[in-house]
Amino acid sequence: MLDPRSAGGADQEPPPEAPVAWVLHVDMDQFLAAVELLRRPELAGLPLVVGGRGDPTERAVVSTASYEAREHGIRSGMPLRTARKRCPEAVFLPVDRPVYEAASDVVMETLRSYPGAVVEVLGWDEAFVGLRTSDPEATARELQAGVLRATGLHCSVGIGDTLLRAKIATDFGKPRGTFRLVEENWFEVMGDRPPTALWGVGPRIGSRLAALGITTVRELAQAPVDLLVAEFGPRMGPHYLQVGQGRGRSVVDDTPWVPRAHGRETTYQQDLVTPEEVAAAIRVLAGQVVADIRAEGRACARVGLKVRFVPFFTTTRMRKLTEPTYDAETIARTALALLADLDDDRPIRLLGVRAEMVPPAE
Repeated sequence: MLDPRSAGGADQEPPPEAPVAWVLHVDMDQFLAAVELLRRPELAGLPLVVGGRGDPTERAVVSTASYEAREHGIRSGMPLRTARKRCPEAVFLPVDRPVYEAASDVVMETLRSYPGAVVEVLGWDEAFVGLRTSDPEATARELQAGVLRATGLHCSVGIGDTLLRAKIATDFGKPRGTFRLVEENWFEVMGDRPPTALWGVGPRIGSRLAALGITTVRELAQAPVDLLVAEFGPRMGPHYLQVGQGRGRSVVDDTPWVPRAHGRETTYQQDLVTPEEVAAAIRVLAGQVVADIRAEGRACARVGLKVRFVPFFTTTRMRKLTEPTYDAETIARTALALLADLDDDRPIRLLGVRAEMVPPAE
C-alpha cells in the first residue's frame, strides 16, 4: 500500500500553511510628537513635549513626550511644570488637535485598505486589526510599511490570539517593531510580572490584589475565583481572573463607535475660590456639553461632575435626572448640587461636566 506521505516524491514542497485568524494591535510611536516632527524636522533628536498650550508655566499636562524626553522621566499625564523641572532644555509645543485628527484618519484608512482587514479603532493613535494570515509577522511589517508610506509615521504592532494579548504585546515591540504574545508564551513572558502590567489593571486594583497576596500575573491567573469575587464582585472578579490568564475577546469588531457621553473640563490657571466663580465656570461647561449632545441628537439622562481641589485631590460624582433634557441650566444646577454634596470649600483648580446621553434608538 502506498504511503500517502511519500506521494509526489521526497523533494515535494510542503503544503502552505492555512491562514489563521490573528489580532494585530497597531500603535503609533510617540504619535503627537511624531506628527509635530514632520512639521518641524529641525527638532529631531531633541526632547520634545506636547501638552496644553505649550507653556510649561501654565497648568496643563503632558499629552505626549518624545523618546528623548522620556529618558528624563517625562510621561503622559504629568504636569508640564514637572516636565520642565525634569528636563529644562525640552521643547514644549501646544496640542494641535485638528492636525492630529487628520493624521489619524489617514492611518486608519490605510489599515482598512489592507485586504481582508477588520479595523477596530481605539483612539487617535491605535487600533486593532483582525485578519487571516499564515505569517502574522510579515503581515505586521506590511502594515507598518503601508502606514509609513501614507503618513511618514512609524508604528509598532503587537500580535496576539486575543485582543488583550495583542495590546500587551505592542509594548514589547516598541519602537517600530513587532512582538507575538499568545497562549503558548503567555506565562513565559508575563507570568512573573506584576498584575499592573496587564491592560486594565491600574495601581489601585494592583494594591487590592497585593493585599490578597497576589503579586504576579501567574498568581492572579491561578487565584481561586471565589477569592476574587469576594473582593471585586461577581462581574469583575471573574474578569480579573480572565485577564490574568490572557483570555478574552478574540474577534475584532468594526462596528462604528457610538459615544455614551460627552464631557468638557477645564484646568484653571487661577484657582476658583468664590461660589460665584465656581457657578459661572460650571455654567460655561454645561453650555459646551449641551452643544455636544445636541449634535448627537440624544438628550442628557445623567449628569457627572469632576472636581480637582487644591492641591491635587480629584473626585467624581454622577446623578440621574428625572427626565432627559437639553437644558444647560438644569445640567448646571445638577452639577452644582453634586458639588454642594461634597461639602468641601477648598479652592478648585479643575472642573468637568459630563452628560451621559439616552441610548440611541437602534
